Amino acid sequence: MKISVQSKGETRSEQIRPATKADAREIASLFLMSSDGLASYIWSRVGAPGADLLEVGASRYSRENTAFSYQNCHMVEIGGQVVAMLHAFKMESDETPEADPVLRPYSELEDPGSLYVSGVAVRPEFRRRGYARKLMILADRLAAAQGLTRVSLICFDRNAPALRLYASLGFREMDRRAIVPHPSLHYSDGHALLLVRECDAREQVEV
Repeated sequence: MKISVQSKGETRSEQIRPATKADAREIASLFLMSSDGLASYIWSRVGAPGADLLEVGASRYSRENTAFSYQNCHMVEIGGQVVAMLHAFKMESDETPEADPVLRPYSELEDPGSLYVSGVAVRPEFRRRGYARKLMILADRLAAAQGLTRVSLICFDRNAPALRLYASLGFREMDRRAIVPHPSLHYSDGHALLLVRECDAREQVEV
């Protein structure tokens, strides 16, 4: 989908498009921005000691046919520059207990059968322009295309701006878990919240 945007007398093309493998590094950069430290923690565990986290993330998102793949991402591009990203995939049921105590709260906040928004991020200089809202509306349409009736996500209760956005879009808290602090995480206390929005597959939204 494409529209035109005005910037200081110049018209530039804005596009929301499916990601390609070439976007893997941009996706990793934006995911580091949106995860409030969780990506840093996870990637530091799966990468070699001392590995560059951005390279670890780019390698993960270069994969195919897995949840954490560029294939489950959409990018907002303005004049050829990637400025925002949505990562969302169908949440499958998984009864395997999470052994890592830091990650256990998030594994317990899952809504199988929903479209799970793992990450939505906008570069700082492009915030407050409605891109996060557009991407969350796109998530509804992606859910409908897969025959899913709910969109879910996890948000920290200390992240007030994000909570206001999600509340305005109709998300409701379904569950919560106390976070386990770690130096990689941006928040040292509080709760992680499971937020869910029922979406109507017949809904037509102009984005």
